[in-house]
Amino acid sequence: MPRGRPRKNPDAAPAPKKTARTKAKTTAANLGFEQQMFLAADKLRKNLEPSDYKHVTLGLIFLRYISTAFEAYHEILLHDDPAAAEDPDEYLAENIFWVPETARWSHLQANARSSGIGKMIDDAMLAIEQANPEQLKGVLPKDYGRPALDSVMLGELIDLISEIGMGGSEDQARDVLGRVYEYFLGGFAGAEGKRGGEFYTPSSVVRTLVSMLEPYKGRVYDPCCGSGGMFVQSERFVESHGGKLGDIAIYGQESNHTTWRLAKMNLAVRGIGADIRWNNEGSFLRDELKDLRFDTILANPPFNISDWWNASLEDDPRWQYGRPPAGNANYAWLQHILWHLAPNGTAGVVLANGSMSSNQNSEGDIRRRMVEADVVDCMVALPGQLFYSTQIPACLWFLTRTKNPKGWRDRRGEMLFIDARKLGTMVDRTRRELTDADVARIAATYHAWRGEKDAAPYEDVPGFCKSVTLDEVEQHGFVLTPGRYVGAEEAEEDSVPFAERFAALEKTLLEQFRQGEELNAKITASLKLIVPQEAS
Repeated sequence: MPRGRPRKNPDAAPAPKKTARTKAKTTAANLGFEQQMFLAADKLRKNLEPSDYKHVTLGLIFLRYISTAFEAYHEILLHDDPAAAEDPDEYLAENIFWVPETARWSHLQANARSSGIGKMIDDAMLAIEQANPEQLKGVLPKDYGRPALDSVMLGELIDLISEIGMGGSEDQARDVLGRVYEYFLGGFAGAEGKRGGEFYTPSSVVRTLVSMLEPYKGRVYDPCCGSGGMFVQSERFVESHGGKLGDIAIYGQESNHTTWRLAKMNLAVRGIGADIRWNNEGSFLRDELKDLRFDTILANPPFNISDWWNASLEDDPRWQYGRPPAGNANYAWLQHILWHLAPNGTAGVVLANGSMSSNQNSEGDIRRRMVEADVVDCMVALPGQLFYSTQIPACLWFLTRTKNPKGWRDRRGEMLFIDARKLGTMVDRTRRELTDADVARIAATYHAWRGEKDAAPYEDVPGFCKSVTLDEVEQHGFVLTPGRYVGAEEAEEDSVPFAERFAALEKTLLEQFRQGEELNAKITASLKLIVPQEAS
C-alpha cells in the first residue's frame, strides 16, 4: 500500500498481483538493456538530427513514466475506493502526477498507428502541464504534430517504449525508466558531439565528484546544471548509503531553456524534488539564488567561455580574489562558486586543464590569492577523452571555506594533488571512462587525506598523489598541475641479481645468432639450386 493513505475498505481483498508477463519484462532490465533500447530507438530516427530526435524520444519516455506511475496507483484506488480514483488530490498526496484520461499511455498506445498520433501526443503533453502547472508548466515538448515527424515513426517509437519493463512497483518503474532516460541522455550527447556536452557531463566524472564530496545532507547546488546529472548522482549516493533523500535540498540554475526542460524531466522521472531556475542571462548576470549559501556545490561549467563579460559585473562582490578576465570565465565560475559556499561547505568543479597554470591577464594572480587564502583543498588531473564535447584535457578543483577540524583532521596550509591521467578504460575509439575501481581509488585517497572516520591512513604514492604545503606550491609559482608535485611512479624492484640476468640475456643472444646462421645457410643453398635452373 502506498504511504500516507489508509484503506477506506479494510475488508477488501489485496490488489491484483502483477502477472508473470510483467515480471518477465522486469528481468529484461539487466546490463545492456539500456543500450539495446537506445540502438533500437536510433534506428527509427531516419533523417532527424540527434539534437531534434533527443527531445522526441525523451519526452515520450517521460510521458510513459508518469503515466505508468499514475495508472499503477489508479488501479489500487479503483480496488480500494473507486470514488478516490478520480480525485487529483489523492495522487498529489503521493507525489504522483495527475494524468488526464486522454493523456494516459494506454490511450496513446491504443492509437499508436493513427495518422493523427502526433497531435494526440501534443494534446497529452499540454493536458499534463495544465493538470500539474506548479511542477511542469512550460517543461514538456509539444511539437510532435509537425509535418517533419513521420507518424509511422512515432507509432513505432511508442511501441518500442511500451516494451520497457516497469517492474511491480512505482519505485521499480522509476528505477528502470530513470536508467533508460539517463542512458539516452548520454547516448544523444555522444551523437551530438560538441553540442551534446552542453547538457551532459559524463557519468564517471559526476560519480567521481559525488564520491569525493559525499553530499549526505544539506543544500546541494549546481549553477550550470545542464540535464541535472549531478543531482541524480547525489540522490543516488544518499540512497545507496542508507541516508534519507529528504536530508538534501537541491538547487540549480541553467541558462539554456531547452536544457532546463531536460533537467526538469530528468529529475521528475527520478522523483527528485528540486528548485531549478532558468533565465537566459545566466548565473553571472542574473544570479537567481544570490542570497543562498550551499553545503555542497557540484559544477561542470562550459570551458573557457569568452563572451561572458558585462560592464555591470565590474565591481561585483563575488570577485573576492580579483576581477576575472573578460576573455575567459574559468575564474569567474570558481569565484561564483566560492561566494555561494556555506561556512563549512565544499565544492567540486570541472574545468579545463589550463585553469591550473594559466597566467594570462589576471588568472595567475587570482589563483595565487586563492591558494594563499587556503580555499583550494585538492586538485585532480583527469585522463583525456572523457568528454563528448571536447578533447581539451580537464581537471577537478575542490574548494572549501575552511580546513579547520570538523570531524576531520586539521588541513590548514596543505593541499592534496592527485594525478589520475593514467586511469580509465577506452569504451570506444574516441572515448574513455573511469571505472568504478578508478572512482573508488580517487575518492578513497581524498577521504584518507582529509582524515575522515573509517578512512585508511593516508600515504603519498609516487606518480599518483602527494600532500603538499602551501610553501611548496609557492615555490612552483602557484601552478596547480598535479604532475609537478606527485613525481614519477616507482619502478617495480627487480629481485633478480644482475649477473643472473646478464647470463640469461647472453644465452638468448647466442641462440639468436645460431638461428641466424642456420637461416643464412638455408637461403644460400636455395639460391644455388635456383641459379643452375635459370642458366639451362
